[in-house]
Amino acid sequence: MNQKVLDTLEYKQIKQKIGDYLATENGKKELKQLLPSSEAETVNGWLDETDDGAHIYRLNHTIPIPKLVDITPSIKRLEIGANLNGKELAQVSAVLNAILVINRFFENLETEKVELHVLYEEVKTFSNLPEITVQLKKSIDDSGKILDSASGTLSSIRRQISRLEGNIKSKMESFTHGKQSKYLSDPIITIRDDRYVIPVKAEYKQKIGGIVHDQSTSGQTIYLEPASVVGLNNDLRREQINEREEEKRILAQLSDLIRPYQMELLSNAKQLGHFDLINAKARYAASMKATRPEISADNQVNLKNARHPLINQEKVVGNDIKLGFDYRQIIITGPNTGGKTITMKTLGLLQLMAQSGLFITADEGSQAGLYDEVFADIGDDQSIEQNLSTFSSHIDNIISILKRMTNRSLVLIDELGAGTDPREGAALAMSILDAISQSDAEVLSTTHYPELKVYGYNRPETINASMEFDEKTLSPTYRLMIGIPGQSNALSIAGRLGLNESIIMEAESLVDEDSQDINSMIKKLTQQTKAADDRARKLEVELKKVTELHQELTEKFNQFTERRDAMINKAKRDANQIVSRTKRQANEIIDDLHKRQKNAAIDVRENELIEQKGKINALEQHTELKNNKVLKRSKAKKSFKVGDDVLVKTYGQRGVLLKKIGNHSWEVELGILKMKVDETDMDRVKEEKPKHRAQTVVHRTRSSSTSPTLDLRGVRYDDAMQRLDRYIDSALLAGYPSVTIIHGKGTGALRKGVINYLRGNRQVKEFGFSPANSGGDGSTVVKFK
Repeated sequence: MNQKVLDTLEYKQIKQKIGDYLATENGKKELKQLLPSSEAETVNGWLDETDDGAHIYRLNHTIPIPKLVDITPSIKRLEIGANLNGKELAQVSAVLNAILVINRFFENLETEKVELHVLYEEVKTFSNLPEITVQLKKSIDDSGKILDSASGTLSSIRRQISRLEGNIKSKMESFTHGKQSKYLSDPIITIRDDRYVIPVKAEYKQKIGGIVHDQSTSGQTIYLEPASVVGLNNDLRREQINEREEEKRILAQLSDLIRPYQMELLSNAKQLGHFDLINAKARYAASMKATRPEISADNQVNLKNARHPLINQEKVVGNDIKLGFDYRQIIITGPNTGGKTITMKTLGLLQLMAQSGLFITADEGSQAGLYDEVFADIGDDQSIEQNLSTFSSHIDNIISILKRMTNRSLVLIDELGAGTDPREGAALAMSILDAISQSDAEVLSTTHYPELKVYGYNRPETINASMEFDEKTLSPTYRLMIGIPGQSNALSIAGRLGLNESIIMEAESLVDEDSQDINSMIKKLTQQTKAADDRARKLEVELKKVTELHQELTEKFNQFTERRDAMINKAKRDANQIVSRTKRQANEIIDDLHKRQKNAAIDVRENELIEQKGKINALEQHTELKNNKVLKRSKAKKSFKVGDDVLVKTYGQRGVLLKKIGNHSWEVELGILKMKVDETDMDRVKEEKPKHRAQTVVHRTRSSSTSPTLDLRGVRYDDAMQRLDRYIDSALLAGYPSVTIIHGKGTGALRKGVINYLRGNRQVKEFGFSPANSGGDGSTVVKFK
């Protein structure tokens, strides 16, 4: 780009604002060299980098670039064989440490799955020198001081120096705090010629023997090294010399260590500066609420709500600017102070920023061109030294533009044809625009000449435009109106300001009728355009809200669908697990029952069968019934009362309610058994009323699985009593009128236990030993009520 347009459009001021965010010397150097490019690949690459930096910044991160100086001079000293000092080595170390930090930073971003365009690849271009990095960090601190850990020898020397200094100070404190302190000008220990001394009053020099190293300006104080510490100071001096020699050796060693990697170090430093500039571009974009523009290789510009970046963003008025679609020339007409020049500069400066890889102060979806050159003739370049008038300077600029422009150029001309006779100026302006049009360059021009309004209607790919003016407030709104030429507001403004009406009327009579008709037409078009623009803006805002709402609803619906499908799949998996578990439990119950029935030595009581059947029934899950609100309300209304017939679901048996136990439990009679049952485990059933009154007859059905005889011989006492209890229950449920208990004679303990149990059972009517021919007192016959 030509330097003139950069100066005219204040491109340098944009770079200065970006420079406020830079931390490295190389970043500042790269920013200084930054110029707009006309290469699509280069521009899009820069924009990708800025986009990555902006994305990272939006995540509340910043690429961790520390303050770094330019190490190029240090590398040049290495090149000629010189050794670097501690400060220079610290600068090199800072570069290598910064690379480690940045590599770790981007590794974390990758772990967090942050998507970037190019920076993941660019960070791989750093040359990692881990061994050198570790050695420098071990040897040199940030200020350039050589650390004790640089070598074992240096560490030993410094320990010796520290010990000697302690001994010297200890000895000299006898002078500063003892009886001889009265001979001192000041009770302190100081240094002269790298040796520890004390300030002694001149008249007492003989009182303290030693070597004089210096005296005060007045001569009243001498700086004396006491004789008692001369030897220690000599030892200290010798160790200090050894320290300096060791430090020189370490610096030479470190310089030789990095000398083979001069190119890598320079490349690293330059790349760090580049990342620093990316960071600065991103932070500047965030501060300006700027957005990434799309780049059109066909130079079709579409800036949405474009704002001049050097004007306060809270106050500046944004405008939509389109160029290169239906028209290649825009002619803005109208009075001064309406914002024509600022609109022109906004287009030019945003175009330069876009082609420099910067975000622009325009809304999302804006599009910039890719011009080989941007030319501008804006302002008054009149020069007294060159004896150029305003008109002459403009013509010189335009001549230069006409010679250099191509079909891929953007031309910005302010006040085209100004500075000369209006008729000739208008004719010249139209001729210049025709010449530019023939080259297929794109043009935005401003003018006062009314003749160019007609030119804008008659020429192909050319359109009129103007800046909106509010007649009520007599002030410009700074809004660009495409398709409407500027109207003259001089007479109406003068009238509103209080100029005599007769003067206004005379002036109107001097204006030809065609001009008045044109102004009336323009005024009407302006009103219609303003109304249409206002309606379009309102609709655009509403469309944006509707679009955002639709997008939000779509996202929420997709999330709902995903969650619903996930819940259904989970429910199916859980259901399958329940089914599998239920089948397994049911099979275990059935197998257990089969084993009991097959084992002749074990009697399965009827109530056990009922209980196991209840367990199987309890495995059945009716989740749809549990969550059915209608059924819940119906059950809530249902009440039980004494005497109700109920179905106990766990056992699958019908019973009768005897009495309530607690808040939600009842005593239920199941046949001859009485059990405690929860309300939730039973349902009330309708009592079957007999058609005719008749005596109720209870028929007992014997169970095929219960024997009328129980043999307890050989069974331990406790087990025998438990088995007897279960057997009596089963016999009662089976409907046996009587059963036989075989307990044997033996010691009589088991027989006694059986008799005691039978005496305490209320269901037993009577019992006695079997006849002599049937076992005698070895068995007992039991009859039930």
